[in-house]
Amino acid sequence: MSDSFAAQYKNRLAEKLAETLKGPLPSATPRRVHGVVSLPHKATAVVGMRRAGKTTFLHQLRRERLEKGVARERLVYLNFEDEQLAGLQAVHLNSLIEEYYRQFPALRQKALVSLFLDEIQQVPNWEQFVRRMLDAEEVEVFLSGSSAALLSREIATAMRGRAWEVVIHPFSFEEYLRHHGLPVPEKPDFLGLAERSAIERAFQDYLVCGGFPEVQAVDVATHHALLRDYVDVAMLRDVMERHGINNVTALRWLVRHLLGNAAGMFSVEKFYAALKSQGLRTSKDSLHEYLAHLEDCFLVRTVWRESGSERQRMVSPRKAYPVDPGLIPVFDRTGRANLGHALETVVLVELERRRMDVTYVRTSAGYEVDFLARRPGEAPELIQVCADLATPEAADRELRALEDAAKVYPKATRRLLTLTRDAMPGNVPRQVVVQPAYEWVLSPD
Repeated sequence: MSDSFAAQYKNRLAEKLAETLKGPLPSATPRRVHGVVSLPHKATAVVGMRRAGKTTFLHQLRRERLEKGVARERLVYLNFEDEQLAGLQAVHLNSLIEEYYRQFPALRQKALVSLFLDEIQQVPNWEQFVRRMLDAEEVEVFLSGSSAALLSREIATAMRGRAWEVVIHPFSFEEYLRHHGLPVPEKPDFLGLAERSAIERAFQDYLVCGGFPEVQAVDVATHHALLRDYVDVAMLRDVMERHGINNVTALRWLVRHLLGNAAGMFSVEKFYAALKSQGLRTSKDSLHEYLAHLEDCFLVRTVWRESGSERQRMVSPRKAYPVDPGLIPVFDRTGRANLGHALETVVLVELERRRMDVTYVRTSAGYEVDFLARRPGEAPELIQVCADLATPEAADRELRALEDAAKVYPKATRRLLTLTRDAMPGNVPRQVVVQPAYEWVLSPD
């Protein structure tokens, strides 16, 4: 690249630097992240489904530091998707740092500077620049970008152990309440009748609407159109373009099947047979790859069967879920309300927010428990989710499954989550914790 072009980039970076240090900080509904957000000497990679709020989370981190007294000049933000920075190379990023320290020479090696690099994947070889900054300067680095080029496994490869991953999901129920200006109860298990009715109404609305920020204040038709667009863009850019996939028909069938059958069992072998019966050509290996790509871009979440045998785990079907309950009514063709599937989806995503490892359990007697959730250093949890326990037989079935699984996992907490408090069954064994799912979601971790 000629010296004149290099000089132009240098000037543009200097202009963007001035803008970021003086312009207003965008405001949005605060997001809650469980666990540690950053670690010393590691870049924080903010990843997640498209339109879930990764960029606004970067600005939230800036606001939090500003409120704690960090000087504005130590909070540097750049969006590399800006068309004025198109064609930027990693070598030009040195101009950014040198220009910054020319403006603030007293900060070099003497004060921690926070670098927020949004859509960093637009710059080839960005990882070399970030690693050099972590080694040579007194900085903390936060990265964010589209899932198409900043996937979790690629971050691990590019940063060679120098990155800490933070996943941003669509709004949780707590964030949904705050976004809509609704009160978040301090004690969700101790509510008056009016307050409980309001929370239960809001929770059922959340199960239908979901948590993508952009769709919260639009009509149903626009809501569904936006969500379909999110899915199409994820398929096109995060899967097809990124991985060079040409079999569009098979990929679309797979996506529609997974999103239209939330919380259902999925087997690549059975789905392959179904496609073959329709005259659609693909391979089992391709379908396994497509599923992995859909998980990587956070559109789909799958849960493996709990097993000490790796072979049994691999041959058993997985349970598949969308990343957000709002996607279910968009792709379900049965016309059912599907609150039960949405409820199970919300519980799974909440477990992921809490950074828990999740599997499902099938006992030797044939009973199934929705989730076995683990976190290092803590007792595991057996979690059964059921929206409708209207009959004693339904409640007895769910409780028997927990009891049978507890024989294998005797130290696990047994938990039964329902849609409403009125749906809670009576005569529950004292070893089982029964509560409405909204109460569990709103309770402290």
